[in-house]
Amino acid sequence: MGLFRKPKPKNQAEPSTAPGPIDLPGDGTGGTAAEELAALAGEMEGSEAARKRGARRAAALVASVGRVLGRSGLATARGLGIGGKAMADRLLQTAPRIPVRDLATLRAQHPGAKDPEALADVLVTGATRASAAVGAGVGGVAMLPVPPAMLVELASETLVVASLEVKLIAELHQVYGLPATGTVTQRATAYVGAWANSRGIDRKALANPSGVAAVAGLAVGAEVRQKVRRRLTRSTLRKLPSLTPMLVGAGIGAMLNRQDTARLAKRVRSDLRARTGAEAPAGYWAAAAPS
Repeated sequence: MGLFRKPKPKNQAEPSTAPGPIDLPGDGTGGTAAEELAALAGEMEGSEAARKRGARRAAALVASVGRVLGRSGLATARGLGIGGKAMADRLLQTAPRIPVRDLATLRAQHPGAKDPEALADVLVTGATRASAAVGAGVGGVAMLPVPPAMLVELASETLVVASLEVKLIAELHQVYGLPATGTVTQRATAYVGAWANSRGIDRKALANPSGVAAVAGLAVGAEVRQKVRRRLTRSTLRKLPSLTPMLVGAGIGAMLNRQDTARLAKRVRSDLRARTGAEAPAGYWAAAAPS
């Protein structure tokens, strides 16, 4: 998923402070953070045993993010305003590396879903479970931390949940036959913008390069960047109650994340559902049927 910078060797010059795509540690078995994110989302769509594995994976992923965040100094006592800007840059840089399944893959993985609504239900259920597991993991380890540590915990949770939600939005667009077009970076930026706006992508703007802000590195439109920053900052502030010590914080964190992800999914699905008949290619669902 590439959220945070790898620690530099001791004899290496100090890196640039400009944010960029950064690799996260995996699960200790060689897996990348992108693979961890994909596995987390997939497991939460499965059986009870798979969901338990997903819960452990969520806690490990957030802990990994927090450790690297602490080293990078992204979330410090400088405040959530600066942290929100840095996190927005990280998410925009990271988005092209978030794993997104196409419709054929989703249908093959969930053969019991006979129509778009049933498949969307499965994806939303998995995403809300994953989001709740992330919140529970952070709230469960909170022990009245000092302010810098609190910001690290909140920032790591916010970024992981945001990535899960961007992945969900991208896959819902696949389900409803309205995937983004353009380069990988342009598609990813469109999905992050949809996340910030809590609605489907603006396909007319996407068809016009100037409308989506020709994307090269961090050359993303100021309006998109500002919306992403505001959304991340609001999400982080909303999660403050999850830092209540021990199991109380775990329950609050899980509840808030589940509610927020479910609310986002409902808004995006409503928007996509209203547009599918007019904008989705005829026969797109049947064309992606498992062979």
